[in-house]
Amino acid sequence: MKSSADYPSKTERIDIALRAGALADAAGILAEMSPGDVAYLISSSPPDDRDLLLGLLEREQEALIVNELPEELRNAALIDRAPEALAGLVEQLDDDDVADILHELPEDITGQVLAIMDEQYRQRIQAVLSYPDDVAGGLMSTDTITIRADLTMDVVLRYLRRHVELPPSTDNLIVVNRSDRFVGLLPIRTVVVSDPAVSVREMMITDQEAIEVNTAATEVARRFERNDWVSAPVIDDQGKLLGRITIDDVVDVIKEEADHSLTSLAGLAEEDTFATVWQSAPRRGIWLAINLATALLASSVINLFQGTIEKVVALAVLMPIVASMGGIAGTQSLTILIRAMAMGHINDRNQLWLVGRESLVGLLNGIVWSVVAAIAASLWFGDTTLGLIIACAMLLNLITAGITGAGLPLLLERLKVDPAVAGGVLVTTITDVTGFLTFLGLATIFYG
Repeated sequence: MKSSADYPSKTERIDIALRAGALADAAGILAEMSPGDVAYLISSSPPDDRDLLLGLLEREQEALIVNELPEELRNAALIDRAPEALAGLVEQLDDDDVADILHELPEDITGQVLAIMDEQYRQRIQAVLSYPDDVAGGLMSTDTITIRADLTMDVVLRYLRRHVELPPSTDNLIVVNRSDRFVGLLPIRTVVVSDPAVSVREMMITDQEAIEVNTAATEVARRFERNDWVSAPVIDDQGKLLGRITIDDVVDVIKEEADHSLTSLAGLAEEDTFATVWQSAPRRGIWLAINLATALLASSVINLFQGTIEKVVALAVLMPIVASMGGIAGTQSLTILIRAMAMGHINDRNQLWLVGRESLVGLLNGIVWSVVAAIAASLWFGDTTLGLIIACAMLLNLITAGITGAGLPLLLERLKVDPAVAGGVLVTTITDVTGFLTFLGLATIFYG
């Protein structure tokens, strides 16, 4: 008897169908798959296959699949569509997802799409569009179920049964007063198991704070993570309920932040693994140009000591060791600080402590490894002076690396520059220049 592993997966069956030119078979298999799986298949395919797969989607599933695509691919799939087609597609989605899509389209197209929608739906979308997509207001959905505190559980149950379906990820009903100000939450499970005669006021939760509409998306994600929320209400500065945020939107924020951190640390702006050569090369070229400029700066420092290097050839052999050790140590400190920033652990109380801690780590490692390097250089070249020089240079460079790796991200953040993007290049440049300057400067003093 064959096991399930012996049968080809749906993805493999699609590949077989596409290679055989059986497009109808491939379309049938796509119709059986979940929107998330189809979006994953499209995003992990080369550009030509993506266009083919998008063309095979049924109209009923297209909106859900396009919504699951990464932002860059989603925009590419929608940008050339007529406003009428766009309006028909996005009306199948939740209003927060519609806002995400319209935020990325040109303003004239967004205006045309909104003009086609009916008045009530347009007002809901415009309420979300009025906020940037990186704050709570841009993440929220206005599709909520609200109740009053003076209702009984029996009335609440009868009210819920009047709905054809509940909004996705509804774990709580939102309790508001007559002015629509947020009062508390009533878990669905409480409604189900409570005495029908008990009032909402007696059973509702009042210790979960609502999220203010201008709260940063990253802070929203941290609150969801800390409290294990499935959903949370969103209010304005007067406490009036505006909407709610659900866990699926928060997962998207976390994923985007993780992708941004990974690509930014390498100086990359691209999110698409299968981007074309002409898309990828210019994006990477910008940071290669910046790196070349900083490398020329480091080389110019070496050039200042050309005469010393000609006299003591061993300096050319040992220079990369000093620079490399500083670069690695600086990158370690930089990574620790950027990670702490991403997790929201940095505040005014602990900034100086972290810089001091990284400086002491650099000092301790500098003492240990400078001694090791001094012994190695002395035995290798038979010159204790050379060993002393590399020890002093390495100690100073590792201390500099600790201070720079910890302090630079804090400074860049104050200057509104992304430390994940610029930090690596700057830390490497500073440690290279410091390493070469101290090593060759000391050598000039001793051997000059």
